[in-house]
Amino acid sequence: MKGYFDDNFTPMKLGFGIRFGDLYEREGLVRLDQAFLRFLGEADTALHDRLLAARQNPPIKDESDLLVALAPHVEDFLPQLFGIEAHARMLAEKHNELAPLYSVKRQFVQRRALHKVKDIAGVDADALEKQLFGGPFTELQFAKKLSEWLQNEAGHAEQLEAAARYAAWATTSSEGREKHRAGVLFKAPRKLDYLRLIPVHSEAKNGFPEHSSQHLRHRDGFKLTDGGTDLVGALDEANYCIWCHEQGKDSCSKGLKEKPPAEGFRKTVFGVALAGCPLEQKISEFHMVKARGEPLAALGIIAVDNPMLAATGHRICNDCMKACIYQKQEPVNIPQAETRTLKDVLELPWGFEIYSLLTRWNPFDIRRPYPKPATGRRILVVGLGPAGFTLAHHLMNDGHTVVAIDGLKIEPLEPSASGVDPLGNRLPFQPIKEIRQLREDLDRRVMAGFGGVAEYGITVRWDKNFLKIIRLLLERRRQFAMFGGVRFGGTLSVEDAFAGGFDHVALCAGAGRPTVLEIPNGFARGVRAASDFLMALQLTGAAKRESIANLQIRLPVVVVGGGLTAIDTATESLAYYAVQVEKFLARYEQLGADISWNAEERRIAEEFLAHARALRAARPEERLGLLKSWGGVTIAYRRRLVDSPSYTLNHEEVEKALQEGISFAEGLSPTRIEVDEHGHARAVRFAAEGKEIELPARSVLIAAGTQPN
Repeated sequence: MKGYFDDNFTPMKLGFGIRFGDLYEREGLVRLDQAFLRFLGEADTALHDRLLAARQNPPIKDESDLLVALAPHVEDFLPQLFGIEAHARMLAEKHNELAPLYSVKRQFVQRRALHKVKDIAGVDADALEKQLFGGPFTELQFAKKLSEWLQNEAGHAEQLEAAARYAAWATTSSEGREKHRAGVLFKAPRKLDYLRLIPVHSEAKNGFPEHSSQHLRHRDGFKLTDGGTDLVGALDEANYCIWCHEQGKDSCSKGLKEKPPAEGFRKTVFGVALAGCPLEQKISEFHMVKARGEPLAALGIIAVDNPMLAATGHRICNDCMKACIYQKQEPVNIPQAETRTLKDVLELPWGFEIYSLLTRWNPFDIRRPYPKPATGRRILVVGLGPAGFTLAHHLMNDGHTVVAIDGLKIEPLEPSASGVDPLGNRLPFQPIKEIRQLREDLDRRVMAGFGGVAEYGITVRWDKNFLKIIRLLLERRRQFAMFGGVRFGGTLSVEDAFAGGFDHVALCAGAGRPTVLEIPNGFARGVRAASDFLMALQLTGAAKRESIANLQIRLPVVVVGGGLTAIDTATESLAYYAVQVEKFLARYEQLGADISWNAEERRIAEEFLAHARALRAARPEERLGLLKSWGGVTIAYRRRLVDSPSYTLNHEEVEKALQEGISFAEGLSPTRIEVDEHGHARAVRFAAEGKEIELPARSVLIAAGTQPN
């Protein structure tokens, strides 16, 4: 550690004779692993020997069983290492306290009440509430009381009968489902109709099918729009999982195979291969351990195959869900459970340091429990998006030195957190005790440039605070350096890279470039690529109310395309319009009315001012209606909604976009952009089943797919 911490920095002391600095050096991690092995040997000699044997001869047939057996010991070791035994115990107790919800749901509500009570027409829910509990009750109270009664069924036959009638009413009636909408106890899995995965209101009054939602969510600006599930919801998903790794049928991880003699993966009705998690993450195993009340161990099991899980999970990837063993009913929402597991640990004291440690030292990783010895090789990683930062992590754990470059300017973090000053010099860094030290409100967060498409493309449906966590996992390591504002092939050529001593160049520079529509007026003012709009919105700071960035959007907006980029573009353009006109009005009031505008500028200014004043005067629940009355945002796709990539790959994103007030028009192929007297877009013409359709559009955002980069 000499030279890594200066004289003014006192390394944090941990348990088992380990210092904080040891957690970021291979030699220290080896000592930590030895301390864990001694800890394990004292508790269970046979398991200790079994783990060592597995490490010497991987892979092993019973690996899942070994990891599940290790979980309680890791759950004990990590809190002792960081001195948080009381906090970890409280978190485990929360898990255990909720356990009756899921046992009663499975054994009583689903297996008894729904089969026994067929007619709920005469059920008086209020009377049953009073009979059972004397009045309103929580779901957890219901579950705990049922658990008691089930211990002596003969003595509580009357109460169990009443409880069964109430449970059947709460699960199957519209009134019951609405009353318990926020709970999990009386929520039954929905049968899947793949052509009706989302509820939509459809009409064709304008000559083409158009879909919208009648269940609208009122959004305000660019704060996080989806915080994900809580612990109750995550444990509901973990217990809904049937833990089929024990039978070797964990298709969520390994894919849903065709039945012999056919080969390969089964496909959805849309032709999407059910290949499961691309990382073959140990999903069933972490669900089992999470449900047992061992959240730190559950995180460790996830991190074996997916150490960068802060960048996956909820609202990012759902390949595992599509391949879930449940194919005729709603799948287990694995991404929700995964992200909640990470949050549960992050919210502990030293939670970030625990997660960070598990990406370098992981006792569940049979093949590479700690980084390999230094190889002396230097790798240049081009691009710091998800591919680049994930590859950089694994290269370092394999013993290589990594230098990463990105075309975006990367803003420095606080040296006390990252250990790197703005000039790239190594400094001592302080351990992070509370995760709130890293958090920022998304509508005020400064774009740091790190993360590629995760930074500039993914919207506030995902918490971008996770990017800072990922960055710190890399930037704190001596084997890593990164430089922003470097264009490979321009600022730095491949010849320069090899001449500079790099042994290998890894290209992680993005998947593709936007498709340009070759139609008349395809480059008119008001027409731009959707990816360009998203980058400008995020990287210039235009979405922030205090920003002076100039990014103009006018309503109506038409987004051409049917993929997830089109979905994100539609939601963000609608949210941005309100922010934009309100910023315009505020500055107009500050500057005064004596402004020199030409005729077109004055018309746009008057439009913005009128809309901003109307939004200012409206109640929150009225604002979305105003935006829609001014034309709103319409996605126009050449095929049906159910054929669109967004629907076939991640229909939940479509549903949530429609809930924000977006309309989806299908069967429309763009043929021409119509312009006004100033050369600005005013409408889009489409071909639709032999006829021509014109949609008003002052902004046209093209999300028609990508081509090889």
